[in-house]
Amino acid sequence: MRLVWEENFDYVGPPDSNKWVAQVGGHGWGNNELQFYTESGNAWVDGSKLIIEARREDMEGKEVTSARICTRGKGDWQYGRIEARAKLPKGLGVWPAIWMMPSNFGEGPGWPDCGEIDIMEHVAYMEDIVHATVHTGAYNHIKGTQRGGQKVINGVTDNFHIYAVEWCPDKMDFWIDDDIIFTYEPKKDGKEVTEAEWPFDKPFHVIINLAFGGNWGGAKGVDMSVLPARFEIDYIRVYEMMP
Repeated sequence: MRLVWEENFDYVGPPDSNKWVAQVGGHGWGNNELQFYTESGNAWVDGSKLIIEARREDMEGKEVTSARICTRGKGDWQYGRIEARAKLPKGLGVWPAIWMMPSNFGEGPGWPDCGEIDIMEHVAYMEDIVHATVHTGAYNHIKGTQRGGQKVINGVTDNFHIYAVEWCPDKMDFWIDDDIIFTYEPKKDGKEVTEAEWPFDKPFHVIINLAFGGNWGGAKGVDMSVLPARFEIDYIRVYEMMP
């Protein structure tokens, strides 16, 4: 593989505006989440890593603030290995994610027909279980048909781990450290694959966020006393898969 993009967070201050865009708002983000994502203040770089902090703080009718940043328009890729080394927050209600959405979202098909690639998701009430999931028109959590895998990692919130997807024209392998935890390969049966099964032949961008509560993150309730909670990202790298 050939490295084509990287973010090592080896500076101090807000996330590099040449690479990152803040996504702002408190409308629940389709999941009835409790946080308001701010323009600045909840995401910063300390010289070696990115920190996204969810904290108890009033903002436009919400009691929690956090951050959601993405590479849309600044880093968009079709196929490759997308890899992040991260340490997850702990506490009932936290819901960190490293994931991807189409860069033409809002112009083409809506969700879930557009496709979604969840490289890593973690909900704190399932403390040592990390998830990787694919959503499409045919397979998504609204229908209860989403395709995904998971791995049990004892003490996952205490240490950094590597989360990755290797995205090829006909399949995706999802990794945690040195293990493939899930392969999505709808074309393997030799049948014709529909757009509803494979909407992934177009550029996607990376999103990093720390949600609080919501349909999944708050399914077992939330504990406001765990705030502030921090999601730490050591690096993100994108590789081109060479022939």
